[in-house]
Amino acid sequence: MSAYIAPSQIAQRQLEYFSGKHVLVAGEAEDLFPRELVEHCESVSVFTTNYGYYRQTQKQSNLTCQFGAVFEVDERKEAKPDLILLYWPKAKAEAEYLLAMLLAKLGVNTEIVVVGENRSGVKSIEKMFKAYGIVTKYDSARRCSFYWGQCTQQPKPFVLDDWFKSYQVQYNNLSIQVKSLPGVFSYGEFDVGSKLLLDTLPSLSGKVLDFGCGAGVLGAVMASLNPSIELEMCDISALAVESSKETLKANQLNGRVFASDVYSDTAKDYQFIVSNPPFHAGLDTSYSATETLLADAPNHQSQTGHLYIVANSFLKYPPIIEQAFGHCETLSKTNKFAIYHASK
Repeated sequence: MSAYIAPSQIAQRQLEYFSGKHVLVAGEAEDLFPRELVEHCESVSVFTTNYGYYRQTQKQSNLTCQFGAVFEVDERKEAKPDLILLYWPKAKAEAEYLLAMLLAKLGVNTEIVVVGENRSGVKSIEKMFKAYGIVTKYDSARRCSFYWGQCTQQPKPFVLDDWFKSYQVQYNNLSIQVKSLPGVFSYGEFDVGSKLLLDTLPSLSGKVLDFGCGAGVLGAVMASLNPSIELEMCDISALAVESSKETLKANQLNGRVFASDVYSDTAKDYQFIVSNPPFHAGLDTSYSATETLLADAPNHQSQTGHLYIVANSFLKYPPIIEQAFGHCETLSKTNKFAIYHASK
């Protein structure tokens, strides 16, 4: 059984495409295939919007890693990347964003290899790449596809501000302007679970963490309703971090927004941890981050800390919360969502 995800396995079958190249790995990469690529290329660097993957790859001495919403070319290096290995992301809009941004940075003649599971919609690359050049499918295996192409048209300059989608969210008497980059959790409208969570929250005070902040709706509403709180917001996605920063700025609100892989970069003295936690990783469902969030919450709270989360009703979170706190209170429940509370 290969230690690699299926898209990496199909790339591994086609190593000759990478020979002699300066490769930039981007997109929904999850494994350490880039480490093997080093043996076949002139150089390998990784650009990721996922802080968890950044922490994993940055430990590899033979890889150059960059985390952020926008790739910055290192002008000190003699050779910039001339081939992008793009792992197709789960959101088509994010693929459009990554292509526009990376090709604007690297320019004409940049080669591209795109790998992805067929169910992820990787076939969309054929139409999406027409603005840049020609891309062709060269291999198919393990329900994945392998494309190679080259940028032959001059890409438009990349301006991050052009990629924010703006919309208004109404909550009680509040009108919040939300700014969201492609691929960030937000529907262009108020998420029902988040609204139920806000309806259930008491008045907040002290240091408050919005965990898995997405586009920043929860944090912005909490800060508007409780102006005295010390708001912190974290997410594993650089695109979410930038979105939340812009949402706070658009509403003249203050808060510290940062990347964190669960609790990797958070404080330990929160009075409130509030979350509409994600349970998707890539195309598959994953609960591990949320389970860690719940199990370790008491270690990141003040002596009288509170935890409030909204979750799909079918998820078995109460036993984890009970084990961590000694109790778990269900404050509200609908056919779809439940609000859970616990305190130290």
